[in-house]
Amino acid sequence: MSKSQTIKDPLASIIQDDSSMQYLTFSLANEYYGVEILRVQEIKAWQEVTHIPNAADYLCGVFNLCGQIVPLVDLRLLFAMPRRVYTPRTVVVILQVKGETERTVAIIVDEVSAAYDVMPEDIKSSPDFGRHIDTRFISGLVSIDNAMLILLDIDILLSVEALG
Repeated sequence: MSKSQTIKDPLASIIQDDSSMQYLTFSLANEYYGVEILRVQEIKAWQEVTHIPNAADYLCGVFNLCGQIVPLVDLRLLFAMPRRVYTPRTVVVILQVKGETERTVAIIVDEVSAAYDVMPEDIKSSPDFGRHIDTRFISGLVSIDNAMLILLDIDILLSVEALG
């Protein structure tokens, strides 16, 4: 492959180290996000769900995962991004969310990238945008070359209160 044909992963420069934290990264509308990899239970392809009447648009419905009823959240819609058509190539990430009780919640993402190690000292706080933009669900930001990785706190983002 010639140099002009090389595709560079903007997240490839993250240093791997034993003191680092590992994140599964994924994209939504050409933006990169990360969740703690230890919270990821499974990654699977789209499957039909049972829709729940009067649910918010971002709550796609529920599905049965080994006898457990799991809610499915479309992160594009939760983040007020344009809707995408679900196909067999649509990616579903199943996560363990902690709160008053531990529960399983699935999210729809555009594409799963990879698992990356992130040094704690490289994680920057989310800027304060005032009262009008809630960033409590962002645990930090990591700048990698020309890309920004937004680290999500799924316990806040996918809490019963936030989704209710």
